[in-house]
Amino acid sequence: MSGQEENAPFTEPTAYNYPEPKATNKPFEQPDEPKNPVVRGLPLYYGASLISSLGIVQEFLWKNTGFGRLRDSSELNDVEPRYNPTVIPVPSTNASNSQPATPADAPRVPAADADGRFYTVYDYHEAYKTGKVTPTRVAEVLLPLIRRDVEKPSEHSKAWLDVRPDLILAAAAASTQRYKEGKPLGLLDGVPVTVKDEVDLAGHRKSIGTTHDYTNKEGATSFCVTQWEEEGAVILGKSSMHELGLDTTNNNPNHGTPLNPYNSHYYTGGSSGGSGYAVGSGLIPLALGADGGGSIRIPSQYCGIFGIKTSHGRVSLRPTSSLAKSTGVIGPMAANMADLEIGYRTLAQPDRLNPTSARFPPPPTSINLRASRPKVLGICKPWFDRADAPVKERCKAALDHLVQTQGYSVIDISLPNLAAGQSAHALTILAEIGSGTPSLAGLTAPNKILLSVGAHASGIDFLAAQKLRNLLMQHLAHLYRAHPGLLVVTPTTPNAGWHISGGAADLAYGVSDGNRSIRSMEYVWLANFTGCPAIQAPVGYADPAEGDGPVPVGLMAMGEWGDEETCIAFGYDVEAWLNGGLKGGRRRPDKWVDVLALAVEKMASAEGEGDGEVSGKL
Repeated sequence: MSGQEENAPFTEPTAYNYPEPKATNKPFEQPDEPKNPVVRGLPLYYGASLISSLGIVQEFLWKNTGFGRLRDSSELNDVEPRYNPTVIPVPSTNASNSQPATPADAPRVPAADADGRFYTVYDYHEAYKTGKVTPTRVAEVLLPLIRRDVEKPSEHSKAWLDVRPDLILAAAAASTQRYKEGKPLGLLDGVPVTVKDEVDLAGHRKSIGTTHDYTNKEGATSFCVTQWEEEGAVILGKSSMHELGLDTTNNNPNHGTPLNPYNSHYYTGGSSGGSGYAVGSGLIPLALGADGGGSIRIPSQYCGIFGIKTSHGRVSLRPTSSLAKSTGVIGPMAANMADLEIGYRTLAQPDRLNPTSARFPPPPTSINLRASRPKVLGICKPWFDRADAPVKERCKAALDHLVQTQGYSVIDISLPNLAAGQSAHALTILAEIGSGTPSLAGLTAPNKILLSVGAHASGIDFLAAQKLRNLLMQHLAHLYRAHPGLLVVTPTTPNAGWHISGGAADLAYGVSDGNRSIRSMEYVWLANFTGCPAIQAPVGYADPAEGDGPVPVGLMAMGEWGDEETCIAFGYDVEAWLNGGLKGGRRRPDKWVDVLALAVEKMASAEGEGDGEVSGKL
């Protein structure tokens, strides 16, 4: 393992707030298997209030989590705490990794005959430019599928929490007129997208998946959303999420739970599960998610799509901020890498009114995938091998393809304190979300338990967690300095999906299964806690525990702070495996909706009835 056990020589960092590169040489320790009680159904419903009011029960559950062990770690004694993982790259004068062409000039979309092909942003753009269909016809097809306020809502409607048909049709009509005049605003003009309930969207209620009202009092729209709006995207309202973002299933008894489009016996994953469903079912090519502990990457894996967790602080959520202040970020989820790239590049523009976002350099217009770049994948083998056998098999097949055909090399790396680090991340995110949620009243039963137990963290515990954050960031800085261009690679989750084992009772009352929650987050938490960017890409499918549909499996790569470009290039290389190397190719779910074909039919029908102009009425 070249250079692994010695500190890399320190060089002047090309980023603000860059951690001191410093290796922690500690053997991998297999984490203790969690032994949290699993509670579901009526016992959960009635027991949550009891647990949240009895300190002795909360204390027992607190000790059972292992959070308290952080304060006993002597190796943290001389480590300074780090409360903010933001590392901001210094703008580079070297343009070798960029090219002047826009993505529209050289689209890197799947071949027209690729197995299981999903429509791309480019497909919508071309259909609108040629007059094959209009944004209004697309909106008219989608609205009956996503609205809840109709007599018989479709099965897709649970993926949305708030839909305003008047705003959607107005945006679509404006886009239709721009195309008619030959003046589209860009690639996203007229493209249907949705945004997670966690962000602000003028004219829409924000609940963050709860029954409470968190709507911005000024009626503002989050800066990141305005970036898509200014490109002409048609925002289809707010997508559903796990209440407060506090688990990885997207189970939401408050508003209903969308079921996985590939297999209805499985969850979509969360907390950005509505966005994951919307893209995975083919309804839209691009959606906005938020990620404090895998909440973009987990539903992207479960729903068989691509998702990127951006560097901490890069994408502005102003005027509000994430409840998970030091771990949460905004990023896109997409059907194809081309969509993910254009979605990211549009979102990641610096916000001059946000002091952090304003210091990030704008992303390059595009990347040259043919340019020479390091292609180094770092694998912590004992950690990687903790994944379930079907997941390991499919991830290793994709890695073999990358090495054999894409020029990648694989090196062994060590990562210290992973089990303790996951506890530190969980303690931190519970403390941060808990501080923004002063009352447990009205919350679902699982979250009453989570937040009441999390409230037992002392200042000493929180301080120890932030010391461990710094230690991990220093070790990663050592690795990135020793191996420029390094991507730390793992499965996205060690499990192939999350089976709804409790059936209807789980959907009605929620489920408290800390063991599976911890397991599903085993790999994703590190990027959140340390602020690094990370991408999820689908690499295959596993057999289900129940039902006929396959269960998607994903591979994740975590890059250096500010280096989304290497993550994106990796995503394209994995997509080549998905569309050309994987036996059987990519698969669309049985619930996949052919939106463009339906819109073309509607267009033809309207023209046959003499309705040559868009009416904007359903």
